[in-house]
Amino acid sequence: MASPFATVTYLMQLAGTADFWSSVAATSIAFLLALTISLVVGLLTGLALGLHRFSSEVAEPMLVSFYSVPKITLYPIVLLTFGIGLPAKVAFGAIHGIVPMAIFTMTAVRTIKPVLLKTSQVMRLTHSAVIRTIIIPCALPEIFTGIRVSFSLTLIGTLLGEMFGSQRGLGYLLMTAIGLQNVRMIMAVTLLLVLFAATVSVALLAVDRRLHRAT
Repeated sequence: MASPFATVTYLMQLAGTADFWSSVAATSIAFLLALTISLVVGLLTGLALGLHRFSSEVAEPMLVSFYSVPKITLYPIVLLTFGIGLPAKVAFGAIHGIVPMAIFTMTAVRTIKPVLLKTSQVMRLTHSAVIRTIIIPCALPEIFTGIRVSFSLTLIGTLLGEMFGSQRGLGYLLMTAIGLQNVRMIMAVTLLLVLFAATVSVALLAVDRRLHRAT
């Protein structure tokens, strides 16, 4: 194992190379695309299912069952469908993030007080007005929890996609370092990923707690 000082020093050396920043850019693009797809598709799916109780009761066991399946077993299908490259990384990352986002959103919508929805019917609000003024504000704390969980899982999925089916990115760099037994590279890339994930997660957790306290 490399010492913390040696790891930080080597990471600073890597930061001075163009290839390293090319890998960072490749991972960032794939992750942002996968996260966007995860949040949008998960949110829309959760809203649609949550607003229809029968549909949510039918879909929830299926979503939970799919969520419990090790996603790495689906990667051969992803590779056959999208090939090796950016689409496969984005798809594999999105697979990890869509389901938790949908489950949290669906649960949040289902737990909204019925009196609020009945009041919206009395006031004859449109569906878009109900979603905008009642559902989103009431469900926002749980939705944001889903965003926090989806962020972490999408990052994991994107990195796994790069490790097993890509020729660019930090995941590919890490897998290459493992094959070459380059301990300094492994430690440096791992440190960078941990710092990024921990920083964003702490920020999201702070916002999450504030939203829950506000409700």
